[in-house]
Amino acid sequence: MGRNGDVVAIIGRANVGKSTLFNRIVQKRLAIVDDIPGVTRDRIYARVEWSGKSFYLVDTGGFPNDDEPLLDAVGRQIARAIEEANVIILVIDGREGILPQDEKIAEILRKSNRKVIVAVNKVDEPMHEHLIYDAYKLGFEDVVGVSAEHNRNISNLLDIVVAHVDEETVEEDEDDAIKIAIVGRPNVGKSSIFNALIGEERAIVSDIPGTTRDSIDTVITYEGKKYLLIDTAGLRKKSRLKDDIEFYSLLRAERSMDRADVVLLVIDVTEAVTEQDKRIAGMVFEKGKGLVVALNKWDLLPEGQPKLGDSIIKFAKEQLYFTNDAPVITTSALSKRNILKIFDVCNEIYTLRQTRIPTSILNRMVRDIVSFQRLPSDGKGRFLNIYYVTQVETAPPSFVFFVNDQNLVDKPFERKIINELVKVGNFRGVPVRVFWKNRR
Repeated sequence: MGRNGDVVAIIGRANVGKSTLFNRIVQKRLAIVDDIPGVTRDRIYARVEWSGKSFYLVDTGGFPNDDEPLLDAVGRQIARAIEEANVIILVIDGREGILPQDEKIAEILRKSNRKVIVAVNKVDEPMHEHLIYDAYKLGFEDVVGVSAEHNRNISNLLDIVVAHVDEETVEEDEDDAIKIAIVGRPNVGKSSIFNALIGEERAIVSDIPGTTRDSIDTVITYEGKKYLLIDTAGLRKKSRLKDDIEFYSLLRAERSMDRADVVLLVIDVTEAVTEQDKRIAGMVFEKGKGLVVALNKWDLLPEGQPKLGDSIIKFAKEQLYFTNDAPVITTSALSKRNILKIFDVCNEIYTLRQTRIPTSILNRMVRDIVSFQRLPSDGKGRFLNIYYVTQVETAPPSFVFFVNDQNLVDKPFERKIINELVKVGNFRGVPVRVFWKNRR
């Protein structure tokens, strides 16, 4: 994958329509939009697909507090956007024309090695096209007049964007490697575990520049198997969620998950399982990736209290109940406790994620369910009837159930089916996809 080629950042001064443009492109009202300048306080991002290419679109928003010098805040935000993205949409207000703040932003961008597309917003009708001409004075080749509010010329803008989005490519050393993304909250020991894994096994095949400027994807061989470790370096710094550093850290973590086969979620054992840990685990499952949990800093627990360790593991599993009993490893990067076990468990989850269950076994499971379970109904005497099931995909395992009426399936019954599939396939730590289809 090219360096940061799948991140597109929207920047510009306050109240030019950045959030409206973001919402128009992603077709969801994710950002808070208001006529008051600077109302978008949190950075928001979303995955966008256009013309066969996909990228993360970032709404930078969040312009300064009253006690912050405007250009200092603008400069910090632009610097972070330049660092993280290789395509930038500079939004200006066509009705107001070029203001000094626009010129200052453009000056910074011209010195960067990034593709910049100027979106002249609020060009609502063809009769307003003359408003875009002033924008060429900013010194960028691509200028598009758009109306985010009225959905005008948005497709033209996206055509130019995707022309500069890097295609995802598979490096030669990545091709047959099991890809493991190491993610987690700040200061839980991700980097220490990464370094311990590298230090334990010196058969390094190669160092591949990662998708972020400050991370390295390292391919190593352990017991004859090749692993690509994706170090989410951006999560090392601790900061408030609203800060640029932490925002882009979460974006990096999500992009790392996209590339991975298995995600190693590192949790600080002294802090148990937090809501953010659960959110990250949920994101892993949403993306269809295998999950392994590392309860790190185990060496900080008091010695001679085995029941304490058992209770912590039990608590972690209870909090992560939705992960299909994902394996939990107790680790210490300092003492090297269970560091090499990470490879073995990740390999096991990788294999399970590729598992295909024979149709005969699946339909035997269905017969057992039909025989011993009460099936959902519409309350008027019409019950769900399952004819047969087949597995249509692996990684993650995906199954289609052919039924008389898919509308009769309720959430509790679907959860029951997923649980049965997890048992049959031993899909611990592996998300299972279930689809219902009416038989014609």
